[in-house]
Amino acid sequence: MPTRLVIIRHGNTFRKGDILTRVGARTDLPITCEGEEQALRLGHHLKGLNIKPARVFTSHLRRTIDTARLICLPMGCTKPSSPLDFLNEIDYGPDENQPEDKVIERLGESTLEKWDREAVMPEDWSPRPPEIILNWKNFLKQCVEEFENQTVFAVTSNGIARFALALAKKDENVPLKLSTGAYGILECEKGKNWRVTHWNIRP
Repeated sequence: MPTRLVIIRHGNTFRKGDILTRVGARTDLPITCEGEEQALRLGHHLKGLNIKPARVFTSHLRRTIDTARLICLPMGCTKPSSPLDFLNEIDYGPDENQPEDKVIERLGESTLEKWDREAVMPEDWSPRPPEIILNWKNFLKQCVEEFENQTVFAVTSNGIARFALALAKKDENVPLKLSTGAYGILECEKGKNWRVTHWNIRP
């Protein structure tokens, strides 16, 4: 069995009808009832695929901690998750917790399109992409060294998850975005190169 990393985005933090804002590292929202259902569905789905984690890592934000806890329920995983600083969401600077129309007004649609399609980050958001990629590189190394031939879960946010793709072989049509309640899988054979086997799968 290869070493496997399942990267999961937390469940929904907005209800239907809510004003959508750019929720970043400084905004600690809980998941909604729908987000809880997404997490439970994901847990049942992964259990059906015989995917069970040896360890579960999250950010320090409750939306990832609660998502991880609910995913693990159907699997009977009782070990608490471990928070890692680098799995926190992007700090969106002046755009933190602002409605999307205000963010577009400040940055322009083309800037946000570059972020969504190419992970080109606006100048006043942080941490910067090289730092995020380095953190993922170190984490992937840790997965191989400590969890060889096992499965690790990392529950994070869309802004952070996308940069893991920079370190793995993937098809050209793999999107950057990871939807709420969705997951991707990276696998590594014999401690060598990582490859993306699944991405943006939402049961």
